Amino acid sequence: MLVGYVRVSKADGSQTTDLQRDALLAAGVEHEALYEDKASGKKDDRPHLAACLKSLRSGDTLVVWKLDRLGRDLRHLVNVVHDLTSRDVGLKVLTGQGATIDTTTASGKLVFGIFAALAEFERELISERTIAGLAAARARGRTGGRPRKMTPAKVRLAQASMGQPETKVGELCRELGISRQTLYRHVSPTGQLRAAGRKLLPRAATGVVARKK
Repeated sequence: MLVGYVRVSKADGSQTTDLQRDALLAAGVEHEALYEDKASGKKDDRPHLAACLKSLRSGDTLVVWKLDRLGRDLRHLVNVVHDLTSRDVGLKVLTGQGATIDTTTASGKLVFGIFAALAEFERELISERTIAGLAAARARGRTGGRPRKMTPAKVRLAQASMGQPETKVGELCRELGISRQTLYRHVSPTGQLRAAGRKLLPRAATGVVARKK
């Protein structure tokens, strides 16, 4: 059985699926076997694609107008087709750069094998660049991970400010660019350092800032 999937990126009526639907119907897909989404290809949430993939059974062939109607990117596409292949479901692309892909034929499988190899090569390049970048950063004394929202300078300012009765916590948080939760995790309402704050400051700077009388 042939099952078709069509997609346009915008749901505001400026794009239609007529061209895709006509091409799939001409290729032998029945009306009741057509699934349609109006969403960006980069979105994970494409409910009709999910329903389409779920409906496929062993021996079926998924038909798309162009390759980019199906996959967010090359790696996503490869993963989708590997899943289809494991379920004995074929993929046929009607036009565009992937028009030679028809995994129900030997030549089509070969072409898709090349796509899969390119995706694997891309993954390896990204991995190599990431490892090299981390190594270069470590050599310069930097480590990976997200930058801290709270810095030693911010802790000192928070410590001094929270020790003043006129301090407005909301304004202080906006000035420091942190949330109340982050502030109170580092400094108490009276300006005393808490565990997270003590980790950021050297031992000599962990004294309590007294309130002004």
